[in-house]
Amino acid sequence: MQEKVLEAEEVPDVYPLQYRFAKQYFDNIVLRKPFILDVLKSVKTPTLVIDLDRIKKRFLELQEALKEAKIYYAVKANDHQEILALLNDLGSGYEVASSWELEKVLRLGVDSSRIISSNPVKPLDFIDYAYKSGIKAFSIDSYKEIDKLKKVAPRSRVYVRLIVPNEGSDWPLTNKFGVDVDDALSLLEYAKSQGLVPYGITFHVGSQCNNLRNWFIGIKKAWELWEKAIYKDIKLTMLNLGGGIPVNYQYESLSIEDIGSYIEALLQKYFLIKPMEIQIEPGRGIVGDAGILVSSVIGKTIKHINGIESYWIYLDTGVFNGLAEVLGGISYPMYAFGITDLIRAYTVAGVSCDSMDIISNTTYLPELDIGDRVYIMAAGAYTTVYAANFNGFGIPETVFV
Repeated sequence: MQEKVLEAEEVPDVYPLQYRFAKQYFDNIVLRKPFILDVLKSVKTPTLVIDLDRIKKRFLELQEALKEAKIYYAVKANDHQEILALLNDLGSGYEVASSWELEKVLRLGVDSSRIISSNPVKPLDFIDYAYKSGIKAFSIDSYKEIDKLKKVAPRSRVYVRLIVPNEGSDWPLTNKFGVDVDDALSLLEYAKSQGLVPYGITFHVGSQCNNLRNWFIGIKKAWELWEKAIYKDIKLTMLNLGGGIPVNYQYESLSIEDIGSYIEALLQKYFLIKPMEIQIEPGRGIVGDAGILVSSVIGKTIKHINGIESYWIYLDTGVFNGLAEVLGGISYPMYAFGITDLIRAYTVAGVSCDSMDIISNTTYLPELDIGDRVYIMAAGAYTTVYAANFNGFGIPETVFV
């Protein structure tokens, strides 16, 4: 079957914006490195192809945008050993939440001073393992967590998590964790009374955050708590800005440069004397747009329901073995080489027999047939780490270029 390849400038303006954006995305990531296209066409499907140079580029961009912040990569975003090793070479720190993640990082010979744990609720066995491995700083947002730390990790440092709005974030992380300013102050006082060392403040604006106001409120609340703590004879030294750095999906996201400039301006406005240590925990923002999930069409049909005609394609990957974030609202850009110039709206469904396995209700693609490949862009974060062998369909392999 002959593929119809359109250069970016050949894509007609009448084509839907979604398709034109996906085409531009594909060109920027793939066609600038022709060998990547060769890999995409040759790997078996489904396979997640990761561009390590893209990860390096994003890390260095973030480092440049927030020069005063220490970067602690959120291992949960993609815990593949090759990614962790690359970031180790770049001098990154790591944020871990489990013994599994900690062991993978320690295996690289990473010093414990470059590892933090910002999950406010941690299993006792993990706290014990982390503390014995040299990690002495832990996030909290409850009295019971302080009691656990006193028991298993005495004299450790604690940083309290504030709750901030997650409006404009594609994957909100509010409500489950975090407390208001007054409760946070009480927790710091209690931690001090129990022999722990009040160390700092953290918050999370929500994963894939495209609302600068969330950072504004987070930093403003942190400053309010910082000032109140001083009057309680608690001198904090660290501010952790959490994650939230976005990548492009089916729209243009905030840039790393804009976010960095905004955060720097807020810190100058509110913290006349900057914290001794500023931390940030990007996950998606470093690896998200470095991954392309290569899939194949395994089914195709036209449905007529209530007089409405709809076109469906079924892929050999799906929600349960790599694309779970679509259940929370993430919309992946998809690109394919068609057999004709015809572009139409498809419902894209996954491989399993579960009716929830719908990857997209409306994605514009060229005419496709069984066996054709569909390239799911921006799949570097929260894909294979979420994946399961549901219905007997395996987790996609990972290949690095």
